[in-house]
Amino acid sequence: MSTEQTVILDSAGVKRALTRIAHEILERNKGVSGVVLIGIRSGGVFLADGIAQQIGIIEGDAVPVGSVDITLYRDDISGQLPHQPVGKTDIPFSLEGKKVVLVDDVLFTGRTIRAAMDALMDYGRPRCIQLAVLIDRGHRELPIRADYVGRNVPTSLKENVRVTFDSNNQPIEVVLEK
Repeated sequence: MSTEQTVILDSAGVKRALTRIAHEILERNKGVSGVVLIGIRSGGVFLADGIAQQIGIIEGDAVPVGSVDITLYRDDISGQLPHQPVGKTDIPFSLEGKKVVLVDDVLFTGRTIRAAMDALMDYGRPRCIQLAVLIDRGHRELPIRADYVGRNVPTSLKENVRVTFDSNNQPIEVVLEK
């Protein structure tokens, strides 16, 4: 059985989406003061770096970037998924009182985001947590929504959305697999 693929965003489209998200983050937070980006391993980390780069270009000021691994916080890990190696969480700054923008590649059921929020709380109490995703594909199982969305892509449960990155961790494209 062959898989039919449709390119949703090419590399230029991904860059435009990340630039738009960066502008929206700056507008909503009135600049970068107190804002930190935390990418969810692994794709979210690369996208958080891309958003931070765009914010630096726009504002001329850097925003701190960290990463969180949610493997041990997932509620769907037992029995269904093969053993996943635990990755590294790297948050080299305090989250106390910060405006945390959590970044992920694809928002689906919301379970990954819930796990990421649980993990973040082990590192401090942020002032607020906002969510930025490249793709929102629907099908929520939890009451979670993104504050910043690169593209909404209605999908069926049989379809898959895949974000691919090159060897330098730059997003190449977003593909819908049927």
